Amino acid sequence: MNENLFASFAAPTMMGLPIVILIVLFPSILFPSPDRLINNRLASIQQWLIQLTSKQMLSIHNHKGQTWALMLMSLILFIGSTNLLGLLPHSFTPTTQLSMNLGMAIPLWAGTVITGFRYKTKTSLAHFLPQGTPLPLIPMLVIIETISLFIQPMALAVRLTANITAGHLLIHLIGGATLALMDISTTTAFITFTILILLTILEFAVALIQAYVFTLLVSLYLHDNT
Repeated sequence: MNENLFASFAAPTMMGLPIVILIVLFPSILFPSPDRLINNRLASIQQWLIQLTSKQMLSIHNHKGQTWALMLMSLILFIGSTNLLGLLPHSFTPTTQLSMNLGMAIPLWAGTVITGFRYKTKTSLAHFLPQGTPLPLIPMLVIIETISLFIQPMALAVRLTANITAGHLLIHLIGGATLALMDISTTTAFITFTILILLTILEFAVALIQAYVFTLLVSLYLHDNT
């Protein structure tokens, strides 16, 4: 049972070779560069959504922060499309892997921290020690603030991994329960199937929300350091 339950989270292979890289690169096909003077409806909707999201996310940033616009928009598009594609049957979701999420979170977090120490050195150092701290508490607060700073990328990665993995496990469990109940009670099977449909719709929303939350937190880290 455990093997079947977590089989969908194993890295897929083809002829003994891992194909995770191809899966990670696949979402880029969904967002082709427009090469026509007048875009079609799909390209126009994509551009409208990107402009709306970038306007909302970058409105709090100064000029230095707005230079990260391409990085932030690419990040939210990649995570969102990867999460949605992972909801297809017999598919693989790379964002359920903690190693991949850490691979995204750590460089982005490190980039914001390095930017802060480069352009706002005094302000960045001041975050480690709040104003008016009693002298005996200074060493303890510096240690706590340092730990909280280094926990930020782990929190980013774990939040995304836990939410996507939990949703997939629930869909798998309820789907298996629905198949098992079809031979026992048709009414109960219909109820669980209805719950499965509602949960699937919820997971589509979670897939987009988690992409937005991940990118928004990176944007807030950037805002604190620019």
